[in-house]
Amino acid sequence: MPDTNAATWGIAALATLGVIARPWNLPEFIWAVAGAALLVLLNLLPWPDALAAAAKGTDVYFFLIGMMLLAEVARKEGLFDWLAAQAVRHSHGSAKRLFLIVYIVGTIVTVLLSNDATAVVLTPAVYAATRAAKVEPLPYLFICAFIANAASFVLPISNPANLVVFGQQMPPLGGWLRIFALPSVVAIVATYLALRLTQRDALDSTVATVDGITRLTLGGKLAAFGIAMTAIVLLAASAIGRDLGLPTFIAGATVTAIVLMLGRQSPLPVLKDVSWSVLPLVAGLFILVEGLNRTGVLPAMARVLKEAATTSPQIASWIAGVVVAIASNLANNLPVGLMAATTSQTAQVPAHVTGAILIGVDLGPNLSVTGSLATILWLIVLRREGEHVSAMRFLKLGIVVMPPALVLSLLALSMVSR
Repeated sequence: MPDTNAATWGIAALATLGVIARPWNLPEFIWAVAGAALLVLLNLLPWPDALAAAAKGTDVYFFLIGMMLLAEVARKEGLFDWLAAQAVRHSHGSAKRLFLIVYIVGTIVTVLLSNDATAVVLTPAVYAATRAAKVEPLPYLFICAFIANAASFVLPISNPANLVVFGQQMPPLGGWLRIFALPSVVAIVATYLALRLTQRDALDSTVATVDGITRLTLGGKLAAFGIAMTAIVLLAASAIGRDLGLPTFIAGATVTAIVLMLGRQSPLPVLKDVSWSVLPLVAGLFILVEGLNRTGVLPAMARVLKEAATTSPQIASWIAGVVVAIASNLANNLPVGLMAATTSQTAQVPAHVTGAILIGVDLGPNLSVTGSLATILWLIVLRREGEHVSAMRFLKLGIVVMPPALVLSLLALSMVSR
């Protein structure tokens, strides 16, 4: 059994390293799927259990497909170009004002549509805005990556991982806001100040003037309406405790079908440009987590966490939050969140300890380029637009942005938990 456990952890570590480093520039999903396949081929995880583990991500798959369909239709119908022109016009020639506008919009999209939506829906719009403004795009594109995680615990729907971490112990909306309102505000403000400081040189430039704005087409209006309705559907589903994936998929598929039928367009161009590779990536991560579950390390972690929470809940929350934040960057916050959820629910820790774990899962990934699924989606969108951000460049920025936001958020959590 020890040899089997060591092999499982070794495969998981190599798969994670492949996702982060992308040797030979191979896509992230190849490494996650290869690691999952090795677990099955080496009889470390029976194939029925691997399929069952992949099936646990069904809600996530539906959610991602729905959001990607909405984003692709909106892009093709010119919604992002129209929004970009509006943002540039309201900046009145100031790069600093444009930066603030993008940050505020990114916060709203993350809060109401989730961090994955910010990566998929907002990033193309921001790139279009930078082209219209004739400014260096990356300072503004970085906003999409960092706010997607910094604002992802304002509401339960702001990050699908929130529902995983709390599980059946999910507090009502009022209780959620009592716990996370102040930490969220702190994270959002701290992240903005750090980004604004690090990008100050690039923000000294002048924003180009937009002379005329093309009227939004009917398809663009329908896409905008569909995104707004999806936000309402997600809020309603969250309020009644329903899964978010299927409603998002239905909304995305319905809007896509209506726009294509009215425009008498083929669905093939939309389907062709959707980033389908993210689905096997998520499936591979779920299977890897199931393999780690079978090593017996999670029950041991649960016992340690329970003892620490019993002895000193405040210290336990700080340690749990920081450890989970670091682990999320080493192994992606999706598998870490799944493991942390299993551990905390088994240990039956107090709500503020679970809250610290959730902050670590949500905010911690702002340190590395593959720390969260939202950031990986952001990378995929950037590559399609011809932009490239290396892991080292993101890390250098993340070291400045993430730690202050994490520490201040955990401090705010400890204040509201007294």
